[in-house]
Amino acid sequence: MQEGNKEPIRVIIADDHVLYRAGVKTSLSTKKDIKVIAEADNGMHLLNLIKNIEVDVILLDIQMPIMDGIATLPEVKKIAPNAKVIMLTMVDDNSMITKLMELGANSYLTKTSDSEVIYEAIKTCYEQEYFFNSLTNKALLSNLKQRNPVTPQQLSPQEAQLNEKETLILRLMCEEKSTKEIADIVDLSPRTVEAIRDRLKVKTGSKTTAGLIMYAVKHKIIEEM
Repeated sequence: MQEGNKEPIRVIIADDHVLYRAGVKTSLSTKKDIKVIAEADNGMHLLNLIKNIEVDVILLDIQMPIMDGIATLPEVKKIAPNAKVIMLTMVDDNSMITKLMELGANSYLTKTSDSEVIYEAIKTCYEQEYFFNSLTNKALLSNLKQRNPVTPQQLSPQEAQLNEKETLILRLMCEEKSTKEIADIVDLSPRTVEAIRDRLKVKTGSKTTAGLIMYAVKHKIIEEM
């Protein structure tokens, strides 16, 4: 959220379990910077909602009747391209996580995540586009290893020339540090850190922050987490 902007982050919960929705809504109700503006019990219901109301972050369950989260995700991105989507599931499945990230998911949480993790994921996705955690990092890493069983020697010709500060900032991004935290560590302004992040995208040919993380993993800038 921009500094000085008092508007809370608008959240919709899409899950077919009434008790789960109620639990999340209750836990988030204590946070002044978040407002649950609507609930949906399936994907079709969610799509109808977002045609008429503006939403910042959607908590989207994968398994729902009528229209599940996997089918709903690409449609959400068409109707509300700026909305951030956090997928919810009971299953820790690497191939599923990678598929959903490629379809446009901004994070992936198990439904056993506590309320503080959900709150942190909502805020981070809203402010920085993605919320990476051990689940997403592990999935991206294992998927890259399966797709690209290449040696570092084979990679070096294509490797972008990153300077020491760029490499450090990329490492810190992989450690889930916020822009402000990175700025404090490297002694730069948050705006300069954002400019370096944009430059990293150009240098590495990455379109998104997720692409940067995948680049860092592939080029051994970070080791397995």
